[in-house]
Amino acid sequence: MVSNTTSGNVCPATMKSTSNGVFQGDNPLDYALPLAILQICIVLLVTRGLAFLLKPLRQPRVIAEIIGGILLGPSALGRNKSYLHAVFPPKSLPVLDTLANLGLIFFLFLAGIELDPKSLRKTGGRVLAIAVAGISLPFALGVGSSFVLQATVAKGVNTSAFLVFMGVALSITAFPVLARILAELKLLTTSVGRMAMSAAAINDVAAWILLALAVALSGNSQSPFVPLWVFSCGCVFVLCSILVALPIFKWMAKQCHEGEPVDELYICATLAAVLAAGFVTDAIGIHAMFGAFVFGILVPKDGPFAGALVEKIEDLVSGLLLPLYFVSSGLKTNIATIQGLQSWGLLVFVTFTACFGKIVGTIIASLLCKVPFNEALVLGFLMNSKGLVELIVLNIGKDRKVLNDQTFAIMVLMALITTFMTTPLVMSAYKRKARKSDYKYRTIERETAESQLRILACFHGSRNIPSVINLIETSRGIQKHDALRVYAMHLKEFSERSSSILMVQKARENGLPFSNDSHHGDSVHVTVAFEAYHKLSQVRVRPMVAISSMANIHEDICATADRKKAAVIILPFHKQQRLDGSLDIIRNDFRYVNKRVLEHAPCSVGIFVDRGLGGSCHVSASNVSYCITVLFFGGVDDREALAYGARMAEHPGIRLVVIRFLVEPNIVGEITRVDVGESSSTNSNSGDGEFLDEFKLKTASDNSVSYVEKTVKDAAETVATIREVNCCNLFLVGIRPTGELACALERSECPELGPVGGLLASQDFPTTASVLVMQQYRNGMPTNFGPETEEHSHDVGTESG
Repeated sequence: MVSNTTSGNVCPATMKSTSNGVFQGDNPLDYALPLAILQICIVLLVTRGLAFLLKPLRQPRVIAEIIGGILLGPSALGRNKSYLHAVFPPKSLPVLDTLANLGLIFFLFLAGIELDPKSLRKTGGRVLAIAVAGISLPFALGVGSSFVLQATVAKGVNTSAFLVFMGVALSITAFPVLARILAELKLLTTSVGRMAMSAAAINDVAAWILLALAVALSGNSQSPFVPLWVFSCGCVFVLCSILVALPIFKWMAKQCHEGEPVDELYICATLAAVLAAGFVTDAIGIHAMFGAFVFGILVPKDGPFAGALVEKIEDLVSGLLLPLYFVSSGLKTNIATIQGLQSWGLLVFVTFTACFGKIVGTIIASLLCKVPFNEALVLGFLMNSKGLVELIVLNIGKDRKVLNDQTFAIMVLMALITTFMTTPLVMSAYKRKARKSDYKYRTIERETAESQLRILACFHGSRNIPSVINLIETSRGIQKHDALRVYAMHLKEFSERSSSILMVQKARENGLPFSNDSHHGDSVHVTVAFEAYHKLSQVRVRPMVAISSMANIHEDICATADRKKAAVIILPFHKQQRLDGSLDIIRNDFRYVNKRVLEHAPCSVGIFVDRGLGGSCHVSASNVSYCITVLFFGGVDDREALAYGARMAEHPGIRLVVIRFLVEPNIVGEITRVDVGESSSTNSNSGDGEFLDEFKLKTASDNSVSYVEKTVKDAAETVATIREVNCCNLFLVGIRPTGELACALERSECPELGPVGGLLASQDFPTTASVLVMQQYRNGMPTNFGPETEEHSHDVGTESG
C-alpha cells in the first residue's frame, strides 16, 4: 500500500506544473497546478458546507475544518483508493503540504499580532496563577500518560521528545478558538471571558516555548548537545528580533497615520521579513512558523499598521490556505488504525486525562483565587478548548516521527472531542443573573415631559457620525442640566477573521461585548467626535462598540437598551445616501438586524433614514436652523413621533410643523381598508384626540410650532399633500399609522418603515429630508411585518435567547 503522506521512504515522481489540455491528450489531474486547484475547491466546498451545518450548534469553524480534513482523508472518502489516488495522489502531497505550511506561517503571524505583550504584562496575579495551574497539571498528566502510550501503541519512539510533545498536547489552550467561542456566547467582556482570554494568551506563549523545546529534542542527531544548540539558537533569534526587527516595526508604525492608507512598501517589507524569519527558524531546526509568530508579536498593535497587515492577508490565509492545513492533517489521520478495545480505551483515557487536567487544574486555581464556583467551572471548560494549535503540535510530532499513525489518530480525535464539547458545556454551566427591568420611561410619550430622556443611538461607521450628532442636538429639549443622556453604539461585526480578535483586544469591561474607549480603526474618530460634542454641548454622550455576529447583534442592542434604561433606540437604515442623492444598500444584514430589534426592543425604536441631516459636519447649537415635519395619521406610533417632535421643538433652532390628515366625511369607509395588525382602532382614535388637544394646549403660545389639519379624499391626494411639504430637514412619522388614509397608501419594499416611512424613503419621492420612523413600545407585544419578514427568518439562522 502506497503511503499518502510525504514522510514515506519512496520519493514519488515529480509533477509538471501545467498541462497542454485535454484536447491534446493530457489529463489535468496528472499536473500540479490543475490538481492543486481541484484540491482547494474540494476542500473549501467540504469545510464551508460543514461549517454551515454546524452553525446552529454554535461551534467555531475550526471544528468543521478538522472534520472536513478527516472526511477527505483515508478515514472516510479515502477508503476509496481510486478517489484517493486521483484527487490526493502521493506525488501531489509535497505541493499541498507546501501551500498548507505557507498558510500556517502567515496564520501564526496573524496569531502573533492578536497577542498583545502589553496586556500580558498587565495581567494580575490571579489570572497568572490560573494560567500556570491550567498548564502545569495537564502537562504533568500528559507526561504521565505518555508512559502508558509508550507501553502500548507508541513503542520505540524518542522518549524525551515524546514526553514533551504529550505534555504540550494536553496543556494547550487555543487562544483564537477560545476568543471566537467567547464571542459566540457573548462572554467576551464578562469577568469569566476576560480571565479566560488573559489566561489563554499566557498559555499560548508558554505552549510555543515548550513546543520549541519539544522540536529541539525531536531531531535525528544522537548527540545530546544538538537539542541544546537548537534551543539556544532559537533564544538568540528571539533576542536579535527584539533588538533589530522591533525598532524597524515601530518606525514603520509611526509612518502610518490614522485615516491615511498604509504604504504598500511597508506591507511588502513586513511580509518578506516574516518569510525570512521563517527561513531562519527552519534553518535553526525549530520550525518556520516560530519565526512568523515571533514577528507577529513584535508588530506594534497601536495605530493602523497592524490593522492594515491583518486586512491584507487574513482572508487569503484563513479562508483559502489554512483549510489546506486541516486536509493535510486529515490525510495523515487514519481512524481505522484505532482498532480493538485497547486502542479505543486509550482514546477514552487520553481524552479524560486532557479534560481532567485542564478543567480540574483551572477550577482548583480559580477557587483558591476566590473565584465563584460557577465561574471557575466555566473557566475550566473554556480553557479546555484545543483547535488548530493542537493540530500544529500533533503534525510537527508526526512529521518528526515522534508520533506514529495510531497515536496521531488518537490525539486528533481527542482534540476534536475536547473542542466540540466546550460550547455546550459552557452554555449549560454559565447562568446569567436575570435582570429585573423596572424602569418606567420606555417611551418618549410620557406624563412628565421634563424627565430625563435616554437614547441609545446606533450607527455603522464614522460616515454616520455627523448626522447622528445633529439628531442628538435636536433632541436636547429643555435647556437644563442632565435632560438628555445618550449612549452612542458603533455596530461592528464579529467574524472568524483575525481583525475581529484585534477588536476584541480593545474591548473593555461593560457587561457585554462593548467598549467605552476604542483605539482601533475609525473608532478613534468616533470617540473623539463624541467627546468633542460632549464638551461643546454639555450633553452626556457615552460611546460604545458592539462586537457581535450579525445574526444576534440585536440581542446586544436590546440588552444594552434595557440595562441603560433607554426610552428609545435609534437605528440606522440599511441604505446610505450616495453622492447623487439616491439611497444605496450597505448590507442587507443591517436590515434584518433592524427588524429583530423592532420585534424584541424593551423600549421605543426609531429607524433613521439619513440624507445628511445638517450636512457633513456637526452643527453647533447656535447655528441650528431646522424645519421638522410630523405627519400625523393616528395611532400610538404617530403619537410617539409627535411626542419626539414636541421635545425637539423646545430647541430654539427648531421649527416644528405638524400636519394631521383627515378623511373627507362623505367618503369615509369608501377607501380600501388594509389590516395592519392594530387590535382596536377605536381606542387609538380616542387617545389621539386627547393627545392632540393636550399638545395644542401646550404649544398654543409657541410661535415655532405650527399645527395644520389637511382633509383629503384618497391616497393620491395624501401623497400630493406630503409632496408639498418636502422641503423640510427631517420627517417624523410612525411605523404603523392607523386610519384608512395611511392604510390605503401603496405598500413599500421596506415593511419595517411602514406605509408613510416607506413612501418618504423611496427613490420615487423627491426630497432631501431625512426621515425618522418611530415605533412606540407596546409592553412586550410582538411586532409583525408580514410574510416577507417571516420568509427571511429561515435564511438567517436560528436565533438564540
